Amino acid sequence: MFRRILIANRGEIAVRIIRACRELGISPVAVYSAADAGALHVRLADAACLIGPAPATQSYLRIEAILAAARELEAEAIHPGYGFLSENAAFARACADAGLVFIGPPPQAIEAMGGKIGARRIAQEAGVPVVPGYDGAEQSEERLLAEAGRIGFPLLIKASAGGGGKGMRVVNDPAGFAAALEGARREARAAFGDDTVFLERLLQRPRHVEIQVLADAHGNVVHLGERECSIQRRHQKILEESPSPALNPDLRARMGDAAVRVARAAGYVNAGTVEFMLDATGQFYFLEMNTRLQVEHPVTEQVTGLDLVRWQIAIAAGARLPFSQRDISFRGHAIEARLYAEDPVTYLPAVGRLALLDPPQGPGVRVDAGLTTGDEVTVHYDPMIAKLVVYAESRPAAVERLRRALDDFAVLGLTTNLPLLRALAAHPAYASGDTHTGFLGEYRLEVAPPAAPPAAVLVAAALYELSTAPRHAHVSDPFAERWRTGGSGVPLSFEHGGVVYRLNAQRQREGWQFTLADERCHGRVLATGPGELVVELDGRLERLRVARDHEGAVLLAWRGESYRLARPAPLSADSAARAGGGHDASLTAPMPGTLIKVLVSEGETVREGQPLVVLEAMKMEHTVVAPYDGVVRRLPYTQGASVAGGADLVDLAPAG
Repeated sequence: MFRRILIANRGEIAVRIIRACRELGISPVAVYSAADAGALHVRLADAACLIGPAPATQSYLRIEAILAAARELEAEAIHPGYGFLSENAAFARACADAGLVFIGPPPQAIEAMGGKIGARRIAQEAGVPVVPGYDGAEQSEERLLAEAGRIGFPLLIKASAGGGGKGMRVVNDPAGFAAALEGARREARAAFGDDTVFLERLLQRPRHVEIQVLADAHGNVVHLGERECSIQRRHQKILEESPSPALNPDLRARMGDAAVRVARAAGYVNAGTVEFMLDATGQFYFLEMNTRLQVEHPVTEQVTGLDLVRWQIAIAAGARLPFSQRDISFRGHAIEARLYAEDPVTYLPAVGRLALLDPPQGPGVRVDAGLTTGDEVTVHYDPMIAKLVVYAESRPAAVERLRRALDDFAVLGLTTNLPLLRALAAHPAYASGDTHTGFLGEYRLEVAPPAAPPAAVLVAAALYELSTAPRHAHVSDPFAERWRTGGSGVPLSFEHGGVVYRLNAQRQREGWQFTLADERCHGRVLATGPGELVVELDGRLERLRVARDHEGAVLLAWRGESYRLARPAPLSADSAARAGGGHDASLTAPMPGTLIKVLVSEGETVREGQPLVVLEAMKMEHTVVAPYDGVVRRLPYTQGASVAGGADLVDLAPAG
């Protein structure tokens, strides 16, 4: 067994591998970029080495820097996790050349399954069905259009080197083929440096079902059952489960056997996943093979009782699998939900500081996280915060446990996809197992944040302010003065969603009497703790999670929803002048990022809707446009500048 392993990754998966190493008595060491100097995986490792600045191309994707770190930290093996260099054959070879063990498949297997066209051919040679299509070398537009006519519409154009939906286009008729082909090639060329494409028939309402395989270097290959990953947004998985509600024992055996045949044909060693599409008739088709550990591997661990990361390490150390296919059994049902820092409606990423991360607990609940309270989600990497995994004896019980756990999950300070996850878990079609890859497109889910905070939340926020004000207020603060003297009551104001809510609090022997519009409520604080507030409202106990953001706003999580209640700032002379004039406006950055284009100049007259600047954040471009006709008065930043969220990008005076 290895004495020391370097983890060539970050975030949740790096933490997961570190913990597996600890259990095996192996010393885990890490690498980090300048943006991750204080990250959780760095804090948990025995030692860590800086490998470059924040951009992944200058840090986590630098092979030589990672190898140099392994030598400096005296590691014997490297675990690549998932993403970054995990499916890079050149990295696997470089590890071997440096005398280091790559904890993953041989480079030849990575190359064989790395291109979708080559992988399709390997599957066909192994007798595994593939979706009808065209994967020939002739790539002219004329040949591809002719093959499209043979396959029939609707169909998919897919990048051979693609993944994550990049270089993929749906074409419904011949008229749209040329434009879709051009777009797919352009995107594939930019993302992968290879614009080779292939065509596939578009399956209607298919399920995405993948088979976990495990292979040692002694010729033993087994499958560990399936995971259904049909609930996706933009071709990215967000809910996964095992077993699939669509499979019976016979279909599971046939798909498992097909996955094993593909792995053997590729000369595969270590953990990997063979992905299939399953149509409504029960016919399955090979999609691709992921030559690495999957994000969703915990659901397989839950139903099989096998630790996949430990087996990855053992196989890389030369161990032989001590079990055969007939020794593997499956028990219960597991579901994983991916928690992202992103808008649940637009799917745009969110960044910032986690004021509070309070995951659910209880039987059958597992949370794999790469962040803790106080950590930052930055623009540089994937915005996944954590993975919630629930396990129960049956699928209905697991769905109920998922719903409860999602309601108990508190994340404050960041916009997250928790509302989307809760809406999915509550949907009757999901509960019945009627899932497919177009689920989110077919159903309209209620994921908008609450329009207004309930009275209970406003009163709880007031109680929190009242309980903390004496410790933080200045003597000149009238809020603190009224609290001390009693007076005629304490007026409190909170702003939420652009609306100001006003309460009056009157001190009583036990607690406070609150008046909110026509409502009255008696409240008192029963207990407080790190991130926790327990209150009594008209005799009813309520537990809330609470924090403050950097601007001093009260952040509350209650009954599955979160709220930001800010104390309205007093109007300054400057803001009063601006508000009174009503003619000035500043356009601000929606999130931290880099100003990659400045399309106008100071003094220029612009029209409503005209693009002004382009901001790049979280690997996406955001164009800021003029909200009205006007004159550019000032441009505070030049092209290439890094800007903070909320920074004024353009000072625009209305025309006239």
